[in-house]
Amino acid sequence: MSDNNDIGLKIGDACFANPVFLASGPAGYGIEYANYLDITKVGGIVTKTISFEPRKGNPGVRLQETPSGLLNSIGLENVGAEYFFREKIPVLVSAGVKPVISVAAEDWGDYRKLIDFIARQENIEIIELNLSCPNVERGGMAVGSNPSLLGRYVRHAKDLLPRIAILAKLTPNVSDIARLALAAEEAGADGITAINTVIGMDIDISRAKPVFKRVRAGLSGPAIRPVALDAVWRIARTVDIPVIGVGGISSVDDALKFFMAGASGIQVGTALFYDPGLPARIIEKLEAGGIPPAIKYSVDKTERKDDDGTAPHNSST
Repeated sequence: MSDNNDIGLKIGDACFANPVFLASGPAGYGIEYANYLDITKVGGIVTKTISFEPRKGNPGVRLQETPSGLLNSIGLENVGAEYFFREKIPVLVSAGVKPVISVAAEDWGDYRKLIDFIARQENIEIIELNLSCPNVERGGMAVGSNPSLLGRYVRHAKDLLPRIAILAKLTPNVSDIARLALAAEEAGADGITAINTVIGMDIDISRAKPVFKRVRAGLSGPAIRPVALDAVWRIARTVDIPVIGVGGISSVDDALKFFMAGASGIQVGTALFYDPGLPARIIEKLEAGGIPPAIKYSVDKTERKDDDGTAPHNSST
């Protein structure tokens, strides 16, 4: 462990007392956990993803347990940007919480309206671009799996929000997540969040039909932790901006592994449903022993650049 017990984290110009966040989705709008956790002690809360207009989300079954995780098909249900900034954010801020605003859009037009709206808000330090949700028809993963589109979305946010730190949340459902991280960094992202959920499905054998209306859903929880760790490790040796690891963190030791893989911060998601005290224990561990350094990599990251210096050669060593 490091002897340096300063566990503060800086992403762009946004500073946090510690690198432990509540992940978007399971954390709701943040205040829901006030009775279970001292929410002022976490580095920040990544709020439930908002779109410009309110969304009802997907019909039918939305959550399904698996032996080692949780399938969800929420569909980005949310109250919309105007209500969110009028009713939700003031409650969080007055409670002493530093919010990380998660945002998503169906298409480029909605995205521009949303970013324009955020540009008129006050006291926002950081947003997380959710360009990787697998549970919507448009936007989401379709944008986040295309490096060119991803770069366009990040660059637009950075141009209109020059004083707000930008996190790009990436999907693992691609052949090379490091290439996407590099595209986000080159477009001006201040940090990378990795990963969103892994695509999965389940079948109701009594009805001989898929459980979810959209058939496929997003898998989170312990089952995806090795995938998330690998993604963080690959991204951390490709970009120079902070990487925030998320995916299946269910114990203090799990969190330490993400720092050793190269993460600068972590988010706790699905585990909040059954262990809301976990973020506090992770913080206590980091305060006592410092943040563990990243393990030394066997391959220099400069070897991962193509001849034009813009993309990695491969995804494994």
